[in-house]
Amino acid sequence: MPKKSNKKKPIKRKIINKKSISTSKSNYTAKDIEVLEGLEPVRKRPGMYIGGTDTAALHHLVSEVLDNSMDEVVAGYADKVEIKLINSNTIEISDNGRGIPVDKHPKFKIPAAEVIMTTLHSGGKFSEGSYKTSGGLHGVGVSVVNALSINLTLEISRDKKFYLQTYSQGSPKSKLKTVTKNSIKKGTKITFTPDPIIFNDGTDFDSSIIYNMAKAKAYLISNVEINWSCPKSLVGKNIPVSDKLHYSNGISDYLDNITQKNESVIEDSFYINEKLNDDESIEAIINWYEFFEPIANSYCNTILTPQGGTHETGYKQGMFKAFKDYSKIKYEKKSNQINQEDLFGSSASILSIFIENPEFQGQTKEKLSSVEPGKNIELKVRQLFEAWLAKRRQTAEILFNYAYNRSQIRLQNKSNQNIEKQIKRKRVMLPGKLADCSMDGNKGTELFLVEGDSAGGSAKQARNRVTQAILPLRGKILNVISATKDKINANQEIIDLIQALGCKRGDKYSSKELRYEKIIVMTDADVDGAHISTLIMSFFYSEYPKLIEDGHLYLAVPPLYKISKGPKVFYATDDKDKDRLIKSEFKNSQSVDISRFKGLGEMMPAQLKETTMSPENRILLKVEIIKSDKKKTEKSVEALMGKKPELRFKFIQENSKKATAETVL
Repeated sequence: MPKKSNKKKPIKRKIINKKSISTSKSNYTAKDIEVLEGLEPVRKRPGMYIGGTDTAALHHLVSEVLDNSMDEVVAGYADKVEIKLINSNTIEISDNGRGIPVDKHPKFKIPAAEVIMTTLHSGGKFSEGSYKTSGGLHGVGVSVVNALSINLTLEISRDKKFYLQTYSQGSPKSKLKTVTKNSIKKGTKITFTPDPIIFNDGTDFDSSIIYNMAKAKAYLISNVEINWSCPKSLVGKNIPVSDKLHYSNGISDYLDNITQKNESVIEDSFYINEKLNDDESIEAIINWYEFFEPIANSYCNTILTPQGGTHETGYKQGMFKAFKDYSKIKYEKKSNQINQEDLFGSSASILSIFIENPEFQGQTKEKLSSVEPGKNIELKVRQLFEAWLAKRRQTAEILFNYAYNRSQIRLQNKSNQNIEKQIKRKRVMLPGKLADCSMDGNKGTELFLVEGDSAGGSAKQARNRVTQAILPLRGKILNVISATKDKINANQEIIDLIQALGCKRGDKYSSKELRYEKIIVMTDADVDGAHISTLIMSFFYSEYPKLIEDGHLYLAVPPLYKISKGPKVFYATDDKDKDRLIKSEFKNSQSVDISRFKGLGEMMPAQLKETTMSPENRILLKVEIIKSDKKKTEKSVEALMGKKPELRFKFIQENSKKATAETVL
């Protein structure tokens, strides 16, 4: 049998002729140039026109059609708009305006309506006089909607005649024809179904998005009525089947709606409704709130500009400059510390402008880029806000104090940064007096905050070294409720505690960074111990409220008495507990040995472990902030731990008669 050869067969390599490559390149001719005509570019690259093919882009089609109807309203030719969600992917929008022109276009020799529906950069907004203020001159609106719809029906009522034309994917399925009946008496109606080939997330409309879109338009134009209807099967949360949207108070009603029941800092909102020039105007309203996520909704010609732009910048700069000019007169030094963020930090505002020929960044019109309106708005708002402040001195003072307090919090938070950088878990320099546990991660771990080095020494001997860490605190820690941030950050006991916890404070807190699952305050069972516990709880309430809410803070309950007779030993937490044990366990025997602990430091490590630190026997009280009593808690903490001693005196006077020897001890 012949042996198999170990030689590998040579690999055949295809030799490419350099000459053939150059020849193929030279075949790049005019035939290779593709020309996209009509609405083909829209279907080829929809993202260039509507910002993508996701849910947001889908609903942008609705806004384009609705904006056309609103332009008729703004121009004074319509006062009613109807939005009807036919089914999950078909919508009908109509107005009682003039109706799209149907006569033949002088250049294209087809009805003007068909030109508008099938040609990019076409419409009445390009010519002088048709619309003074409209939603921009991009000119891609309804033609783009048509291009990206599998079906679109155009109905027009004009000059007592009715017209109808149908389209698919941007192309007419029929000519514009006169019909005997029409569902609208006057104006334009467009019914369309988005093309499923185009949209990646599907073509199902969200009734909540469309309803809120319509609602915002109704707020902006107080003389418009927008009628909404939707099948019951498609309504979202808090969305009605039908509704008549009309708000006589306009954006004032809008502000009330978005702020709801939140209490404002000042009683009267700052409201303006002024001309910028003959054809342009501004309407705006703003108020301030203590605990509120800032809201700034801005519009240009009823079009939402979620990314703001020159109009929003001009509005805020005008207000801020007026505020600074006014406050410098009375609060020169303090006013220098306030920036724009401090003034607008937790405000809610609505800004609506109407201008000629607006320019936007991008086809979806999310940001206004027109320069001149921004300058005009800044000048106008600056004048009006300064006059408003001058007439309302008490309001101006409240607003200044609000902004100044926010500036102090901002500056104080800035001073925290050095400490916050040091408390990242893997890089932290743990305090030297911390006896840390050996377990990795925080699950099942405990940090005992102990009163004094003596108790700390006993606790270190009594602990489970794997899961329990000990941090002795020297005496009574700083009262953080009445102290400044600078003083807090300079206090070594506070720094040691923050570093041991390993997580950031306030809004930056994250339970994932917390080094221990349980934080246990363990102090003596006396008045001083109770005071120290109160100071520590105040620290966590002020600096780590979320830590308390997440259920990480506990109070240990050490015994006050040891009761024994022979081998029989019990521990009591207070006098009532002592009397109960003597009665129940020792049958009121006179020969019972009763020892009172002066402090944790007097207890033997074994006793401390058995009574206070061992999970099997100990009593722990979870510290909680009851949500329903949150405001009451805030007042109590401020009264008892705050800067005003008169509040504490008042509390003592009101509650001293209720005190007994037992409660004092």
